[in-house]
Amino acid sequence: MAHVELKGSRPSAIAGTWYPGSGPALRRDIESYLEKVPGGESRSAPIGLIAPHAGYMYSGQVAAYAYKQIAGHEYDSVAIVSPVHRGVFARTAAITAVEHYRTPLGQVPLNGKLVDQFDDAAPVTFLTRDEEHSLEIQLPFLQVVLGQFDLLPIMLADQSYAFCRQLGEALANVVRESGRRVLLVASTDLSHFYPYDTARSLDQVAIDHINAYDIAGLGRALEAGDTHACGGGPVMAVLIASQLLGATHAHILNYANSGDVTGDKSGVVGYAAGVITR
Repeated sequence: MAHVELKGSRPSAIAGTWYPGSGPALRRDIESYLEKVPGGESRSAPIGLIAPHAGYMYSGQVAAYAYKQIAGHEYDSVAIVSPVHRGVFARTAAITAVEHYRTPLGQVPLNGKLVDQFDDAAPVTFLTRDEEHSLEIQLPFLQVVLGQFDLLPIMLADQSYAFCRQLGEALANVVRESGRRVLLVASTDLSHFYPYDTARSLDQVAIDHINAYDIAGLGRALEAGDTHACGGGPVMAVLIASQLLGATHAHILNYANSGDVTGDKSGVVGYAAGVITR
């Protein structure tokens, strides 16, 4: 097994802008979002979640529907699969090889053994730093709901169905071999900057495929432009990994778009929260 040296700490790239920069204020916001979600956590521990990654003022309430499902359940580790918005590297997966990610709620340690195992199983580019918001923005919700956990952070550059299949299979093998309780999280927003009604129509295509657990159909729809998701690859990879780990159901719990928040429906961004279960 190759050994990757984890060095230093990744500071927050978005605290104070995409979410509150103060720990107490951030915790209050997240707890408020969670309190507004009707019902309780999932009866059985979910294998995976699908969560949006816009600023909390836009998508925090939607994200809470996903994270409410893991309240009361215990996980040792969380593997987050996000798209790449910032930074350029080879068309593979990327991991920032640091000891910790930092948010205003504290440090989240990487699991070096999981990083090494994933490096053995899939093509990975290792970075010394990144500015990617779509992975980081999931961490405060996890810190509030789970408390202590360690992290396998995967940023996905190649979002082709073939690569997502390879990555999902690798991720499932890593989780299985680790013997740990690992939660999988796919970070995605849906369509970007279409008029409100067009966006809802495009987003419903993705939602229908996810609800049907139709991974190949989702891949075809994304490739054909029948739907849009900036994290479509992460969703496919997490659905594939979850299925190999025993998942049989995926369900979108909540959907909204930025027009529902701001009232400006001329060009909106779609957000969905989902849960993947046995």
